[in-house]
Amino acid sequence: QVHLVQSGGGLVQAGGSLRLACATNGRIFSSHSMGWFRQAPGKEREFVAAIGCTGGVTTYADSVKGRFTISRDTAEDTVYLQMDSLKPEDTAVYYCAANPSGPQLLRLGHHDYWGRGTQVTVSS
Repeated sequence: QVHLVQSGGGLVQAGGSLRLACATNGRIFSSHSMGWFRQAPGKEREFVAAIGCTGGVTTYADSVKGRFTISRDTAEDTVYLQMDSLKPEDTAVYYCAANPSGPQLLRLGHHDYWGRGTQVTVSS
């Protein structure tokens, strides 16, 4: 059973924008912190951003701070990652994740749900 359904991503030129979405069910959405990780070819997976279950707390990797924005839509049970001012080094497969604890634990890699990934490619 797929609990986290990802959409968005694609190919964009450097400086452009993309938005990723991660939809889930109400039970998970209302009780879990949610976030995004990414993995580039030949590199380890890295944390990108996370948001608490009420939306009041967010945390970002330094590499994306000021360019990416994570948000929650309670009407759609969906978390979004708005990515602006994209750089070629943002190219990676992006994964959505969920954790019943706070976003800081999610940042450390603790999760009980994981998305299937979506490709983001930024051309120079």
